[in-house]
Amino acid sequence: MAWNEPGNDNNRDPWNNKGNNDQGPPDIDEVVRKLQDKMGRLFGGDGGKKGDGSPPDDGGGFNWLPIVIIAAIGGLIFLAYQSFYIIQPAERGVVKRFGAYHIITAPGPHLKLPFIDVVDTVNVDQVNKFQHRAQMLTKDENIVDITVEVQFRIQDAADFLFQDANPGKTIHGSMESTLREVIGKNNLDEIITANRAGIALAVKLGTQDLLNLYRTGLQVTEINIQNAQPPEAVQDAFADAIKAREDKERLQNQAQAYANDTVPRARGNAARQIEDAKAYKARVIAEAEGESKRFLALLNEYEKAPKVTRERLYLETMQNVLQNSTKILLDTKEGNNNLTYLPLDRLMQQPKTSFNQDSAAQSSPFASNDALASSTGDRNARNRLSRERGPRQ
Repeated sequence: MAWNEPGNDNNRDPWNNKGNNDQGPPDIDEVVRKLQDKMGRLFGGDGGKKGDGSPPDDGGGFNWLPIVIIAAIGGLIFLAYQSFYIIQPAERGVVKRFGAYHIITAPGPHLKLPFIDVVDTVNVDQVNKFQHRAQMLTKDENIVDITVEVQFRIQDAADFLFQDANPGKTIHGSMESTLREVIGKNNLDEIITANRAGIALAVKLGTQDLLNLYRTGLQVTEINIQNAQPPEAVQDAFADAIKAREDKERLQNQAQAYANDTVPRARGNAARQIEDAKAYKARVIAEAEGESKRFLALLNEYEKAPKVTRERLYLETMQNVLQNSTKILLDTKEGNNNLTYLPLDRLMQQPKTSFNQDSAAQSSPFASNDALASSTGDRNARNRLSRERGPRQ
């Protein structure tokens, strides 16, 4: 049965107004009271009622306790968030307390005093760079157009933030001042070709000294001289001078290579001649010592048997003399004038390769038809001659 049909005794509306036919809006105080009851039960209260179960008599006021609790919890969370910060690996944290420098924190999580400490993060691993180009006067009163690249990073975060008002401008001025000083102490040739690395190192050290003096907190990591040329009006002349210098170095290298090849050869030849002379000296000394020992040994034998020793010496001497002689001596008996002659001296002068016994026999002239005297017969004749003579006295 519908609530508004005839015969409904309760005569109640959907909002449970208990027979109140007033269709106006609900009471605001009642809605607020119900909300307070629910909040009280939520936080462990008694639902906003008195001990006897009747609603509290608040004189029409509002209960702010739940809102205060929620605000306190939110404030604690906010304070905890403000007290915690994290520093990245490439950064350093500079803590300021009441606006003054306090401490530098390393990478990682840290705590701070909320609303009192202020943390500034500085990247100390990032490498920055800039270029500088200028015309400068050298030691030999020439002008050089030079371009330099400077690389730097932050070394001390506190000095970088608080000691120098403009570290970037300071490093530019320090580098230019040091560069002009170093260029003014070197000649143009050294700056252009020979001593670029040394000049760059001197500029780096001088710039770093000035940065440390001004406490900029910056560190120069590298200085490179990218270009160093004379002014455009005289570049052609300098190019010719550089080409002549390169030719000079090339010729010097060629001469050095020739010397490296010739000098060892000469030293080797000299050493060989010295060794040959030493060998000749040793050989002559050894031969002399051998001859002297042989003479002494022979003298000893002569003192023992003078006659036999003289005979042996005579025979050895004659043998040495006659074996190299081209003369032939024959001993003939009396009454035998037939002499067979063989020109052995001419045969010995002919080459051994063209010597033929048959051709020699046909071309040799004979004084008679007697038998030819061979070399064996000649040796027998000489031996017979020696026996007939007998030993010399």
